[in-house]
Amino acid sequence: MNLDYLVLGAGAHGFNGGDVLATLIIFLVLMLLLKKFAWGPLMGIMQQREELVAGEIEAAENARIESAKALEEQKALLKEARTEAQAIIESAKKQGEVQRDEIITAARTEANRLKDSAVREIETEKEKAIAAVRDEVVSLSVLAASKVLGKEISEEDNSALIKETIAKAGEAK
Repeated sequence: MNLDYLVLGAGAHGFNGGDVLATLIIFLVLMLLLKKFAWGPLMGIMQQREELVAGEIEAAENARIESAKALEEQKALLKEARTEAQAIIESAKKQGEVQRDEIITAARTEANRLKDSAVREIETEKEKAIAAVRDEVVSLSVLAASKVLGKEISEEDNSALIKETIAKAGEAK
């Protein structure tokens, strides 16, 4: 077989059916060999590449979804933390107001107690002073009366005069 004849086609002799058949068989054999050894592995590689790209796209989408979820969770946690911080601040303010009111109440109670104590002490001292003045008035009255009468007054008379003077001083009050 002449290769030039196959490549250039039929020559001057006309159509040769055997050559066409041989060319067709060679072509089919080459196609089968290409399909088995080149096209099959090439398609397998392309399929693997397609699956790899699809997997990476899916992984990227999953990662995007997860990051969106994480972002929402972080926002929720931040909002919760802010709410909790605000609640703590409000609680501290209320507790401070309660303590302030307790301190003011305690101070007023103590001031009233001190005032009442001072008033009682003043009353006691006033009564002591009045009693001392009464005793002094009685003593002076007895002394003056004894000088006027020119005699000494007995203890019984003195006691009676004291009681009488105290009674008159109490009525005068």
